[in-house]
Amino acid sequence: MSTEKHVYINGTWESGDGKERVLTNPHNEQVIQTIQEASKEQTEKAVHAAREAFTRTDWSTNKKKRTEFLRKAADGIEAAADEIAEIESRNTGKPIRESVIDVEDTVTCLRYYAGLIEQETPKDISMDDGTSSWILREPIGVCALIVPWNFPLLLGMWKIAPALAAGNTVVFKPSEVTPLSILKVVEIFDRIDLPEGVFNVVLGDGDPVGDSLVTHPLTDKVSFTGGSETGRKINETCARSLKRVSLELGGKSPLLVFDDAEINNAVEWILFGGYFNQGEVCVASSRILVQESIYPEVLQRLKERIEEINVGDPMDDSTEMGPIINRSHFEKVTGYLKKGVEEGATLYGGEILQDKGYYMRPAVFADVTQEMSIVQEEIFGPVITIQPFKDEEEAVYLANDTIYGLAAGVLSADIERAERVGSKLQAGTVWVNNYHIPYIEASWGGYKQSGIGRELGPQGLYAFTETKHLNINRTLASPGWYA
Repeated sequence: MSTEKHVYINGTWESGDGKERVLTNPHNEQVIQTIQEASKEQTEKAVHAAREAFTRTDWSTNKKKRTEFLRKAADGIEAAADEIAEIESRNTGKPIRESVIDVEDTVTCLRYYAGLIEQETPKDISMDDGTSSWILREPIGVCALIVPWNFPLLLGMWKIAPALAAGNTVVFKPSEVTPLSILKVVEIFDRIDLPEGVFNVVLGDGDPVGDSLVTHPLTDKVSFTGGSETGRKINETCARSLKRVSLELGGKSPLLVFDDAEINNAVEWILFGGYFNQGEVCVASSRILVQESIYPEVLQRLKERIEEINVGDPMDDSTEMGPIINRSHFEKVTGYLKKGVEEGATLYGGEILQDKGYYMRPAVFADVTQEMSIVQEEIFGPVITIQPFKDEEEAVYLANDTIYGLAAGVLSADIERAERVGSKLQAGTVWVNNYHIPYIEASWGGYKQSGIGRELGPQGLYAFTETKHLNINRTLASPGWYA
């Protein structure tokens, strides 16, 4: 890929015909690269290329070819892991040790879906009337995949791997602010034997690129991860033509701490759940609910620990929290600090740390009430709230009392209680005595306004398929219905 060409259509790099975007490093605000984004016309061209590849190549029917590609892609990314991790950290601001994990999980995702499609076989059912039924899973067609800026590589592969594994063709739109790791991956894809048009990448923001992908009549499915408001608009647009859609949206996830939990360990999980990746995580445990008897001790310990978190240069192996992604988001997050104080909450931490880069100390709001915006709205930064609860019933009520339902956690030495409470939480993923760990073998998605559909696991593959029932009577005979 030349530094001037950032659009990949039909197996060829092109210069973008859209607007110019300057990407800066959130650590020091220095320019990383200038990107020439795709135009509406190039986006439509990419969709047409994907349609041609779906209808005129054997990609959708050749399972062996798809399996080999996924495994070669995994090998190529693994070989370039250090370079990709560094690119990811410079572009997003996440600590390098997080980026290393993201690359490892990306490789695992590709290999998992390569293995899964090898195991997939049609289900054969013998019917009582002597016929046989096959239940087949077939690719949907052209899939538009749109991902946010917080995990550009990993969330991208959560969509790319199953979509390609199922036999679809893809037009991929990374976030306009964090496209660099995906561009590196496309270089790796480009060196592998992949039919032209099967995988295409267009850079740009929602207008015109995202809108063009969603509204194009040749796009068969849209898979989107991002903000709830954008997801709602995509859902409404897709509904007009009954276009298939999957949405993984916002969260305001609770972490419940019961009075039998070991306090020091519980506080460490609170830190990890709330501040991992600067809190820029859809499942971040941004609402901490603590049983009354241990609430003062947990709050005190938490106030001490947020001052000890190592905030700094993402490229330093010892860094535990990096900068916020960019200035506009930094202003949004710090704006919530002001709003929380105005609403009457008590703020601990949250100080702006240095002149260059978008750095802040992790923040905790205490003395909060359920109706406050800092409790109900997704902040998407290193800001958590902490509330006491009396008993299980109140804990479950507070946990479920938002429009979101992406994830939740329960910390307790009483596993039966933890499982009982977990079964009552309205969330797509519930962790007991841990938090934040996605498992490629298990589904991922949300209840309520946190989304539609599931990613990861077999469900992540099935989300990119249509189910066909093929019924076979091996003898042609009269139905005997008419006299």
